[in-house]
Amino acid sequence: MISSPLVYLFTLAFVATFFNLLEKKTKLKIFKFVPAVVMIYACSMFLATMGVFERNDAINNIYALTKTNLLPAMLFLMLLQIDFSHFFKLGRSLLISYTLAVISLACGFIIVSVVFNFNQESASAFGALAGSWMGGTANMIAVGSALEVSQEAYGYALIVDSVNYTLWVMLLLFLVPFASVFNRFTDAKRNEAIFSQIGCACTMGAKRYWLLIFLALVISLVSQMIATHVEVLNKTTTVVLLATVFGVLGSFTKLKSMNGSSEVATTMLYVLIALIGSKAVFESFSEVGVYVFAGFSILVIHALIMVLGAKIFKLDLFSIAVASLANIGGVASAPILAAAYNKSLVSVGVLMAIMGYLIGTFGGLFVGNILVSLAQ
Repeated sequence: MISSPLVYLFTLAFVATFFNLLEKKTKLKIFKFVPAVVMIYACSMFLATMGVFERNDAINNIYALTKTNLLPAMLFLMLLQIDFSHFFKLGRSLLISYTLAVISLACGFIIVSVVFNFNQESASAFGALAGSWMGGTANMIAVGSALEVSQEAYGYALIVDSVNYTLWVMLLLFLVPFASVFNRFTDAKRNEAIFSQIGCACTMGAKRYWLLIFLALVISLVSQMIATHVEVLNKTTTVVLLATVFGVLGSFTKLKSMNGSSEVATTMLYVLIALIGSKAVFESFSEVGVYVFAGFSILVIHALIMVLGAKIFKLDLFSIAVASLANIGGVASAPILAAAYNKSLVSVGVLMAIMGYLIGTFGGLFVGNILVSLAQ
């Protein structure tokens, strides 16, 4: 049994590193269906369930300290990649499609919460899931922390995210050959020449890590200091919003072009996932089926609204499909779907997905608080 907080953190860091390297180096097919982030959570949860981590004050304190400081730092780095000027060059059909995707997902969550009569725990869990499906896993953690989601509910949300996301990607890829049929149905017209001129807003590389880490931790400290004096709903929500604002402001500076922000943020994300998993002990998996079905119902409502919007605004299948997957799948899958239509359109998927880092937190908090209020 591990009782030392240092060994506890080292073990979680090892788990996060192991599955990340396994996904990157081996290219195993299983990672197409079960992402590394889910495996990291499952492994740390398994260790916790088996009693590997002792439940003492030292470990509880290091857990709270690490999570509190890494969360705003991660959000800040994620948002440095946003490029508003490129995003608004996407064109009418893509901007409308992206807006429709966000609104339809929000409607789906609210309708399903009423139909399934969510309790407080389920409402907060799906609020966190809304953050993920409007942005990414980082947004899920941010929204979940603000909504005070239990560790077990986090697990359910991750399972729903993984299962439904996998099926959704398969469906959207399956529909690619039928784009011309759908476009005739909606009377859509698309100018690929405009899209192909859009540059990628992301930065790649592994330079200046230490400076990025320093800046991120400074932002984390400043956000927490301000939140002790000014609160919006609660302290965690305030910290999340402040880190988001600082990240957006940073995206207008030279920090946006500093290579490595995405990689450092992803590292922090994996450690946070391992931390949350280490506190999750499932007593029963009986509710997983209900959660997955509720998630599937949200996607059905989302799809119906998207198709209706496509008919009204004469949108093509590419636009609504990539906008949908940019929200639900994020930067890991939206470019793949875009490339299935045309390799020159990969950047469109990247841009939409990166915008989700911003939309996901605000949208998730908005939807999450509605779900929690409906559950009262």
